[in-house]
Amino acid sequence: MNRYRRRKRIEEKNTSLIKWVIDILIIVVVVFVITRYVGERTSIIGKSMEPSLHEKDQVVINKVSYKFKDPERFDVIIFTHEDQHLVKRIIGLPGETVQIKDGKIYINGEELEEDYGREPSILDYGVAIEPIYLMPDEYFVLGDNRNGSNDSRNSVIGNIERENIVGKAWLRIWPFDNIGFIKH
Repeated sequence: MNRYRRRKRIEEKNTSLIKWVIDILIIVVVVFVITRYVGERTSIIGKSMEPSLHEKDQVVINKVSYKFKDPERFDVIIFTHEDQHLVKRIIGLPGETVQIKDGKIYINGEELEEDYGREPSILDYGVAIEPIYLMPDEYFVLGDNRNGSNDSRNSVIGNIERENIVGKAWLRIWPFDNIGFIKH
C-alpha cells in the first residue's frame, strides 16, 4: 500500500509539473504574440511632442489598427528611423502637397486648421519651405513642439513611408497621474 501511495504522489507531482510547464509556455507564447503583433510599450524620448506627450512618458502602441485601415491626419504614430522608435503627429497624407509658409502649414494650398502645435507660429520651415509632394505611401509628420522637433522638415528624416510605421500611439500608462488615451 505504501508503494502505491508513493507512486501515486510521484505521478501527481509529475502531472502537476507538466501542467505548470505547459501553463508557462502558453503565457510566453501569448505575451510574444501580443507584443509582436498587437501592442507594445515604448518610452517617449525628447521634448518634440510636448505638450501632448512628455519625455519619459510610457505609451502603448496599437500595432493592429493600421492592418485594417490607413493612418489618418492628426494620428500620433510611432515609426522607425535608423533603428529607433520616433513619435510624431501625421500632418500630410499620401498624394497631398505640404508646405510651411508665413508660420503656418498648408495642405494642397489651403491653410491647415489644427490646434496641436505648441507655438502659434512655426519658425523652422526646413525643407517644407518649398512644396513637398507626398507619394502614395508617404506621410508628412511634425512634433507638437513645432519649434523644437526633428521631423519631416529635416531632410534626414523626411517623409515617412507606410512600411516604417510601427503603429498608433494609443494609451499613456506612465506617469500614473496622466494615464489615458492619447488625443488624436
